[in-house]
Amino acid sequence: MPKILVVEDEWIVADQICVTLRKMGYSVPPPVSSGDEAIKKIEEEIPDLVIMDVLLQGSIDGVETARQITSRFDIPVLYLTAYSDQNLLERVKITKPAGYLVKPFEESELKCNVEIALHNHKQDKQLRDDYGRLESNLKNTIDAIAEKI
Repeated sequence: MPKILVVEDEWIVADQICVTLRKMGYSVPPPVSSGDEAIKKIEEEIPDLVIMDVLLQGSIDGVETARQITSRFDIPVLYLTAYSDQNLLERVKITKPAGYLVKPFEESELKCNVEIALHNHKQDKQLRDDYGRLESNLKNTIDAIAEKI
């Protein structure tokens, strides 16, 4: 069962998202409301997906938190926010998000975005693993040929 961390500064919204995700069959630890808490919780929980609001409590916003998550961990981030202005979208795109949902959203939209994010991340990881194995095999083959020459 995939584990999903919710990072949302509005507790009522966070609780609603967590309840919805649990009903869908996901494991959901208690939500956090700041970027710093999110990083600590990720280190403890190692979730499969992070659902992140753009505006958070604390010194760093959701975009900066997502940038840190993607640079330090192999965990996709799905943004869930009430904001969709062009400047924000440009900042968000740099973090290569797994998705971007605008509040208010339907439960079915959340479900689809979560499933697609998890599926795409699994496929990307498989491709990276396959590439690594092929690269290693090619290097070993080249080394073996070089030894015989």
